Amino acid sequence: MEMDFERCYRAVDSRDQRFDGWFYTGVTSTGIYCRPSCPATTPKRQNVRFFPSAAAAQGAGLRACRRCRPDATPGSPQWDVRADVVGRAIRLIADGVVDRDGVPGLASRLGYTERHLHRMLSAEMGAGPLALARAQRAQTARILIETTDLGMAEIAFAAGFGSVRQFNDTLREVYASAPSDLRTARGRQQAPAGAGTIALRLAYRPPLHAQALLDFLAARALPGVEEVRDGTYHRGLLLPHGIGQVALTPADGYVAATLRLADLRDLAPAVARCRRLLDLDADPAAVDATLAADPALAPAVAAEPGIRIPRAVDGFELAVRAIIGQQISVTSARTTLTRLLASARVDHEVIANGTGVSRQQLHDHRSEGGPGEAGEGGGAGELGWLRGFLSAEEVLGVPDSGFGMPVGRRETLRGLARAVVDGSVDFAAGVDRAETVRRLLALPGIGPWTANYLAMRAFGDPDVLLSTDLAVRRGAAALGLPATPTTLDGYADRWRPWRSYATIRLWRAA
Repeated sequence: MEMDFERCYRAVDSRDQRFDGWFYTGVTSTGIYCRPSCPATTPKRQNVRFFPSAAAAQGAGLRACRRCRPDATPGSPQWDVRADVVGRAIRLIADGVVDRDGVPGLASRLGYTERHLHRMLSAEMGAGPLALARAQRAQTARILIETTDLGMAEIAFAAGFGSVRQFNDTLREVYASAPSDLRTARGRQQAPAGAGTIALRLAYRPPLHAQALLDFLAARALPGVEEVRDGTYHRGLLLPHGIGQVALTPADGYVAATLRLADLRDLAPAVARCRRLLDLDADPAAVDATLAADPALAPAVAAEPGIRIPRAVDGFELAVRAIIGQQISVTSARTTLTRLLASARVDHEVIANGTGVSRQQLHDHRSEGGPGEAGEGGGAGELGWLRGFLSAEEVLGVPDSGFGMPVGRRETLRGLARAVVDGSVDFAAGVDRAETVRRLLALPGIGPWTANYLAMRAFGDPDVLLSTDLAVRRGAAALGLPATPTTLDGYADRWRPWRSYATIRLWRAA
């Protein structure tokens, strides 16, 4: 949003939660920065400054408010949906690219020089890539301090800091507290969740129609990868440094996440992918206001506010699902995918090529109480070990007999896997959507429906209408809307820029 002082100040004065994450309020008289909805007394106008990011507030010498915890707000919807370089950079930083590859790696992925990237981020975010990554490291460190009994040195390196001294200095600056003081204070917040487990809350902007998300995921859940049970979504994760498992339970105002990770350096990427999966950085008020202006959709919006786009933790996984699901039912696609998974694995404990995790590592992790053990962590013991989906290398290793589908579709999957392995197609959080869609369309067997479906669910494009989709056309007909692709396309202009959300509602209407 534009940093208009009067508009921002009115949001702060009303303690409007809808603006949390859109901007941050700096109070010069106290030296702290807050989220707009902070319950503290509204500061005087002359003592207020507004910042586009927590990193910008920290760069101005302000520390995070301990009462409203501004570093734990939902992400800005603006950066979640923007397809420009700055939006892509923010998503890559959230996924831990700077921690893993440094600023040169981030700049290389985006195709810009480090200097120009720093200039663009500073102009829009008030801070460069290092400062933005540093703010994320501080939040990751605080979570680990408050939810685990790890030593401070372990936490420092797990959070991405280069040294314990840097870790100590940053936390003192950001939170005005030594790391040991944050651990002492955690008794008022929460107790450690148990060995190998991290429990945290993923904030979102209400409303959230959680049941719609769980229903969508449950209908497509694959054995050994994911399961929805008792209002909780469980799934395995393949992360940059190893394996993990998460249990996500929607609650009032947040989603409770219980994570178990083989390598704690994967905390920030795991959180980013879980937020992306449930579309938690969306702005449902803006989406619903636009769609409710259409009399045909208004009753559905009133009955089910806060519908989100079920997205993905792994773009390649979603691409495989989309290709297999072409022109067949959800049930048939699930059966075919289950057969493919079984063919690709000797058993559910084999973590194969391309993941950096061996059978022995998985065995050691389970012996230490990792995912798959009974006890805390969302019932993983009852589910057995849940692992992430197949890697591109694993798909290439499946024999012809393991695909269980027409030859043309099998070769489309292999062509996609080869493109991912050689780097010509990338599903990372910060890819150029338009360019990636163009490259996907160049692959044999991938047409506009598949590419647009991936743009919506894998890349987070908020303005995709799948007008040729049979279920979309059935949903449109059920609501009395034009039901042919051409007429529906024309009618849907009134839903811009949220046609992806309209697509989800049409699916539900069908």
